[in-house]
Amino acid sequence: MIEMSGTAPSILLVDDEASILSSLRRLLRPSGYTIHLAESGKAGLEVLEREHVDVVISDMRMPEMDGAQFLEHVRNRWPAVIRLLLTGYADISSTVDAINRGQIYRYIAKPWDDKDLMLVLRDALERRRLESENERLQALTQAQNAELKELNSGLEQKVQERTRELEQANASLKVANERQKQNFLVSIKTFSGLMELRSGGVAGHGRRVADQARKLSAHLGVEAKGQQDIFLAGLLHDIGKIGFSDAMLAKSVARMNGEEMGLYRKHALAGESALMPLEELKGAAHLIRSHHERFDGQGFPDGLQGLAIPLGARILSVVNDYDGLQIGTLADKLLNRDEALAMLVHSRGKRYDPQVVDAFVELLGGVAQEPPSRDVAVAAADLQSGMVLARDLVGRDGALLLAADYVLDESLVRQIQNYARREGIALMLHVRGDK
Repeated sequence: MIEMSGTAPSILLVDDEASILSSLRRLLRPSGYTIHLAESGKAGLEVLEREHVDVVISDMRMPEMDGAQFLEHVRNRWPAVIRLLLTGYADISSTVDAINRGQIYRYIAKPWDDKDLMLVLRDALERRRLESENERLQALTQAQNAELKELNSGLEQKVQERTRELEQANASLKVANERQKQNFLVSIKTFSGLMELRSGGVAGHGRRVADQARKLSAHLGVEAKGQQDIFLAGLLHDIGKIGFSDAMLAKSVARMNGEEMGLYRKHALAGESALMPLEELKGAAHLIRSHHERFDGQGFPDGLQGLAIPLGARILSVVNDYDGLQIGTLADKLLNRDEALAMLVHSRGKRYDPQVVDAFVELLGGVAQEPPSRDVAVAAADLQSGMVLARDLVGRDGALLLAADYVLDESLVRQIQNYARREGIALMLHVRGDK
């Protein structure tokens, strides 16, 4: 459980339906959160006036004061409180209004999935904790700067001591910001893996698409920020399928009926809408919207043609279909590597950008092999604190347990060893060879 300033996080639940409040309280209570309930927006504001609250979860449809109005009040009066919105699929226009007026951190579709809701809440609390820590460190830096101005210019030793303190504070800020960036990327990778658990046949699809799309974008000379957006879009390009039934997820596109194809053609728009509230993912969201456009203008959702399609989306289209042809998401017959490449070449200029296809073929077939890996395989029982993972640690069910480049500490070593004993497996991990 994430703690704020040494105390349990405080959550305010606002909904005019008592049954919804009871369900949320039962879900959150085992995590040790401090829970406040309010059956209206007005009652919620009264709670905020007398209680410390870290996160507000509000329903959209409420009498007298709806979720958009309530969250706008919260933003104006308590801007540090993280704001989450519960909304139904029929409330999309109201949801957009809430995003604009209340500047919500995330919206959660009703009916919610308990695990998804808990992940969103933990992510929100982690963001609140990091913001509080940054505010504290910034306040410390400002206080130390003010103190330095008051020091006597002749006290050189004291100035040096204060300078060292400032350097330590700035270093702490850099570490906190870097940790926030790392946690953000790990969260995206974890969420991508969780989405793929429902359809085991495509486990690792998002990661493969992301890795190859980033390599291809670098090969085509895309700038660093564009490469990052393409990588994130590759990880999350199927997020719009999260509402698909298990039966539909198991079907290849070629076997879908008319109704299913209608739903399938909306998933790019749904994926963009899900990510737009996050400032860091807006670039990736635009690419996700367009990754099913065709070079000849026959794609969806906007019928864009040729260079009007963003380059990142043209790259994703090629790499996504290359992997999909090999894992059976596009057709029942699984193609091998050469057959999949042949299909891409056959459709260059029609479905795909010829320049992107040619660069991809060159990347796969004409680039020198990567140097032999210096990774070392280590049994779980032999792990040591300080070792660095060279590859992702993936569980039996395909879930990402730890991302590559993670530095192990004593606590993580014990957890991995306990996991191996509990599962009864001879777990081998790949670590950096110089560790």
